[in-house]
Amino acid sequence: MNLNEAVLLQKDALIGALCENLRIPSVQRPAEPDAPYGVDVRRSLDHALETAKALGFSVTNVDGHMGWCEYGDGEEMVAVLGHLDVVPAGDGWTVDPYGAEISDGKIWGRGTVDDKGPSIAALYALAAIRDCELPIKRRIRVLLGCNEETGSADVKYYLKNGGETPVMGFTPDGEYPVINGEKGIINVTFSRTYRQDGPVKLVDIKGGSAPNVVPSYACARFVCDEKLADRLSKLYAPSMKFSKTPDGFKAESFGVSAHGSTPGLGENAIGRLITAMDALPLSSELADAVHFLAGKLGMETDGKSAGIYLHDDVSGELTLNWGTIEGDAEKFSMKINYRYPVTFRYEDCGPRFNAQFAEAGFTMDSEVHKAKLYIPADSQLVTSLMKVYRQQTGLEGEPKSIGGGTYAKSIPNLLAFGPIFPGDEVREHKPDEYIEIDNLMKNAQIIAAAMYELAK
Repeated sequence: MNLNEAVLLQKDALIGALCENLRIPSVQRPAEPDAPYGVDVRRSLDHALETAKALGFSVTNVDGHMGWCEYGDGEEMVAVLGHLDVVPAGDGWTVDPYGAEISDGKIWGRGTVDDKGPSIAALYALAAIRDCELPIKRRIRVLLGCNEETGSADVKYYLKNGGETPVMGFTPDGEYPVINGEKGIINVTFSRTYRQDGPVKLVDIKGGSAPNVVPSYACARFVCDEKLADRLSKLYAPSMKFSKTPDGFKAESFGVSAHGSTPGLGENAIGRLITAMDALPLSSELADAVHFLAGKLGMETDGKSAGIYLHDDVSGELTLNWGTIEGDAEKFSMKINYRYPVTFRYEDCGPRFNAQFAEAGFTMDSEVHKAKLYIPADSQLVTSLMKVYRQQTGLEGEPKSIGGGTYAKSIPNLLAFGPIFPGDEVREHKPDEYIEIDNLMKNAQIIAAAMYELAK
């Protein structure tokens, strides 16, 4: 019996265990004793560990933050990292999001793809390796996380409390063939106070919803005398609307939303509004701040005017998204999300960017940096995973880099590998999430083959 056949023998049991876990609404809730991410996430973890125990593995519960089971001997360990927490169901479902309904060759429910399906599959893949008595030189550990969707505090706890770091591994929480590069991500918040003493004064300004979303709408209100308001309310600019108000006028800007990792696919309404404001007769420190922002950011998406443009052949160019702005007559605050290519470092862009804002009178209120992840295409990990992918699917494909971030960034020496196949509809985080049973089993076979390839 070969490994693929051994995996298929687990089909009914795998589907049954997955459906049981899908019926647990493991969305993060307030912490309770022994349940740092809420009782439902803890129930999901307990169920998965009981499943591993029923398969014959010893299990470890890391204080409710995550759990794991392991097979084999050896000083070194390879790992598969999955997660059992899910995002809220949200609206728009035509089936029960926690019903685990099976129809049309599919299993429906929140978490089928992201990431309960692949995580439960990994347990049965490990059992198949054991049942085939395949020789391995490294231990194989299946890690079951509980906080991927809301910060990866689970992995931080695991590592802080003595959790072993694998020499190699993968998370089935991305896409095939393999993601060997993830850009570094910086979220920074700047604020600026200012005085106004001219004929046009800003009352308030607001735009955007999150730093990683290209804003599709922004607006600002101004006070001025009626004669000036009459003239300014008749201004015209593409995708802008100016209208008179009782004590002045309002400027509205319209853009096109897109994900912050691909801002070039959208049109930034905040940048458009600030560019229009730069042509208004503003005064004093506000005028200086607006002029700086219009010149350094505007509607650019690559950081060129800010002097932080970077590019490599692996992952492309730096991307920059001006995500939010909110303020009043004396102060505004803004959030920017930018992502640097995988062969560069934070030091190649962050200090220069921050220094320019500091020189222009801005205060940096917060900065969060998620370092880039990059393992070269000729490394043992990448070549091994690509070998498995090609053998199991009959497809070629090449390693890829992305602007987003995956669970692989939470533990060293891991890459994202599956479960989404090229050409598949992206269904995670959407209503009516499902996984085809055939794809579930194919993922289980790929996971098993990859585990063995890394451990042998």
